[in-house]
Amino acid sequence: MLQIPIWKRVLIWAVCLAGIILAMPNLFYGQVERHNDAAAVLESGATLTPEQQAAFDGWPDWLPGTLVNLGLDLRGGAHLLAEVRVSDVYAQRMDGYWPEVRDALRAERDVVGNVRRVDSDPGELRFRVSNEAGIPRALEVVRGLARPVTSLMGVGTTDIEVVQDGADIVVRLSEAEKQATDDRTVQQSLEIVRRRVDEVGTREPNIQRQGEDRILIQVPGIGSAAELKALIGTTARLTFNPVVGRTTDPQAPTDGRSLVLPSLDEPGQYYIVEATPVVSGENLVDAQPAFDQNGRPAVNFRFNPTGARAFGDYTAANIGQPFAIVLDNEVISAPVIQDHIPGGSGIITGRFSVEESTQLAILLRAGALPAELTFLEERTIGPELGRDSIEAGQMAGVVGLVAMAAFMIASFGLFGVFAVVALAVNIVLIIGTLSLIGATLTLPGIAGIVLTMGMAVDANVLIFERMREELRAGKGPARAIEQGFDRALSAIIDSNLTGLLVALIMFALGSGPVRGFAVTTGLGILTSMFTAVYVTRLIIVTWLAWRRPKTIVV
Repeated sequence: MLQIPIWKRVLIWAVCLAGIILAMPNLFYGQVERHNDAAAVLESGATLTPEQQAAFDGWPDWLPGTLVNLGLDLRGGAHLLAEVRVSDVYAQRMDGYWPEVRDALRAERDVVGNVRRVDSDPGELRFRVSNEAGIPRALEVVRGLARPVTSLMGVGTTDIEVVQDGADIVVRLSEAEKQATDDRTVQQSLEIVRRRVDEVGTREPNIQRQGEDRILIQVPGIGSAAELKALIGTTARLTFNPVVGRTTDPQAPTDGRSLVLPSLDEPGQYYIVEATPVVSGENLVDAQPAFDQNGRPAVNFRFNPTGARAFGDYTAANIGQPFAIVLDNEVISAPVIQDHIPGGSGIITGRFSVEESTQLAILLRAGALPAELTFLEERTIGPELGRDSIEAGQMAGVVGLVAMAAFMIASFGLFGVFAVVALAVNIVLIIGTLSLIGATLTLPGIAGIVLTMGMAVDANVLIFERMREELRAGKGPARAIEQGFDRALSAIIDSNLTGLLVALIMFALGSGPVRGFAVTTGLGILTSMFTAVYVTRLIIVTWLAWRRPKTIVV
């Protein structure tokens, strides 16, 4: 009949208790937040101030400290919509090709004569050869420099187009390479912006791509949009420095022209490098994961003409010597120069895995924004407005909860009370789950929670109406309760499954507020099914075993 095994009862109450424990820190939001900030400072190795120590001691370590992150509309902060000027990269790419083209044609000087670059539109490389009879050979040589496009849409195509325009030879990126470059440029910009924002320590920034060439940046807790713009404009500092030596002493003496920098991949190891770099990341055009001649993971890189000349002169004079690739005052790699590297491109080899070479390429590219950001929209949302939004959301939740509780109790009496208890557990489980997964709660997310409250009650209404039908058919209390749950289950699953699919589609295709609504709605559907089917049933079965009523009124 209505027997529920002990293990299942324990499991149900354990889930409810876990939800209560996970949700509890949100009742002391400011206190727990200050504790977490102090804990982060402590983990970084810094010494806590008296105020930070008091905040750290203000919340027990044995209690969970996870919180529901508040979105921009609840906490206040800055909102920016930036456009990446991807066309800037085309000109940089063409500038990077010129040394390679020039060196390739020098080997054919007897046929093509001298090579001279002429003025051209941004995004194309235009040059002439002194021997017009050698133009076909020059076209052949330059076309031989083309590389396959590294994108799914560009399979079977090359990265450059080489055509003759009168006495000139013109090199430009192919359409497939432009699409791949645009995508790569926006992804690099996203990575750089995220790195810059993360350094501030803000909670749950929302940084995502919008459309083909735009980036949405929402940072809760930051002072103003102007402050955020200044932060994003501060790109990572990437340099290539000569290595003087290695040490395990971070305080090793230097001559004033050297720096002691930690190794990123070798904890406890430090490099002594010359303070003046050979070339900086401002001259880096591109870096991509690749493989060396032995099939081992490596990284290909390329400089612009200025960087290419400086790097080529240095490598020619320092074969066999190590040089350090420094990012934000950390040595991410220190390869040995194997040969002269002319033309501004080279390969970094080492004991890399495929993942490590990919990550190194990302770090190299993340040194500076690959293209200028144009800010199309900026807004500053004050904390007072965020507090107003929280209060409005809380008021909406309380009013909705009271109204539904009154309706359920008026309609179903004692069973309505059971449904209200299950509804309260449902809300606690939603908050606890949001805290556990580190989700960000926005104002639309609060709307999703309020909507879930109605959906949770709807499941109980189906169950109780089924009970009434069984009672009218002359069934006893236990049988009516059992049949009510069993016969309503299919309808509950059908309705909630369609709602869950809609939430998944909104999360996959939406962004920003739509995703916030989808997260809380999806989680609410799952928790409401659990509370309606299991928690309400366990409460009713427990009451039935305790009171053993002859009749029930639903």
